[in-house]
Formats: sequence, C-alpha cells, structure tokens
Amino acid sequence: MNAPDARDAPAPTGHTRAPRMTRDQRREQLLSTALRVFSEGGYHSTSMDEIAAAAGVSKPVLYQHFPGKRGLFLALVQFTLAELSEKLERSLANAETNKARVQNVIDTHFEFVNSRPEAHRLVFSADLMSFPEVAAQLDEFYQGIAVAVAAVLGPKAGMPPAQATMLSRGLVHLVQTSAVFWTRHPEAGTREEVQDRIFRLAWGGIRTLDEERREPAPKLIGNDRG
Repeated sequence: MNAPDARDAPAPTGHTRAPRMTRDQRREQLLSTALRVFSEGGYHSTSMDEIAAAAGVSKPVLYQHFPGKRGLFLALVQFTLAELSEKLERSLANAETNKARVQNVIDTHFEFVNSRPEAHRLVFSADLMSFPEVAAQLDEFYQGIAVAVAAVLGPKAGMPPAQATMLSRGLVHLVQTSAVFWTRHPEAGTREEVQDRIFRLAWGGIRTLDEERREPAPKLIGNDRG
C-alpha cells in the first residue's frame, strides 16, 4: 500500500479539508472530480481552481498530481480508455464462441455508455482538432481492442492475423459509432433493440466467414483432365 500523500496541503479557507489518502487514491479522486466538473461546465470554461475546490484540496495539491488543465484532461482520457479496455478484454475472455464474443463486445460498450455517460461523452466527444493527443490515445485504444478481438475471433474464423485485426477494428468502430449515435438519438430504439440490430449486422458477416471455413472443398465429378 502506498504511504499517505504527505504533500497534501490544507484546503483553502471555507472548504472542507479532504481526508488523508494514498497518492494513488488522491489521484483517482481528483480524476473523478475533474470528470464531473468538466462534464458540467465544459473543458474551456472549467478552471483548475474550480476542480480543486470541488475536490476539497488546495490548488497546489492539484498541481502536485497534474501539471495543468490540459495534462489533467489527457490523464482523464487515458484513465477512461484504460477502464473501458479492461472491461472489453474481460468480456472477451468470458465468452466461448465467436457469437458470444460479438454479443459481449456490443453489450459491454453499451453498458459503459449507460453507466458512465460523463466519461464516455467527455472522451469520445473531445475536440480532436484541439487535442491531437486524444486522437492518438483513441487510435491506440481502437488498435489495442482490435488486436484483442482478432486474437480470439480470427483463429476461430480461419483468418490471418492482419486480416482479423482489420475486421475487428471495423467491428469496434461500428459498435462505438452506433453507441454514440444512440446516446444522441434515443428515438432510434431501446438499448435492447439497438444492440440487437447492431449484432445482426455484425454477426451476419462474421458468421459467413465461419461457415465458409467449415464448408468442405467441392468434389470433382468425372475426369477433369479434359
């Protein structure tokens, strides 16, 4: 266990002093608070003073953990993507068939959108022109999940690794884009309805690959030497 963060300074007058925490606990608390404050006020309108006050710490304490607002935001993106990656990889490990794997990838992503709307909205709605670092983190996230999906999906469907990764990345983008669209357009249907439609679309193609792999080669009839 990490030792308590001895550098935690007293909170500004008028603010409740935050409880003693290890450095990792304090960092996680600050990230959670920053997520809420950013979501309420937007990145550009939110100040480090507001985040420190909401977390019940002094501004110097906040700067001990993060070099500035941009650094805090990027750390928050990384933290959120790591959380989602872990959930997706665990859902793949818990499935025994390709059908279940596709269902789990879809369900896990929609569950994350449903249970962590602030985190999902903050990361996947970021202004990538203003934050090229976020674009790089997103690309790394998509590639990492695609590789994880391909590792279990590809061999079962008889696909070479590079091809399996390409198709898996397409699957991840399909699910991600659809989930974002659904949060903005709830009239598209209930979560169950939307997930079912996405699954039918995704599994239709993957199942075809499975079936093609299992089909025996056609037998030649008669003399083929002409």
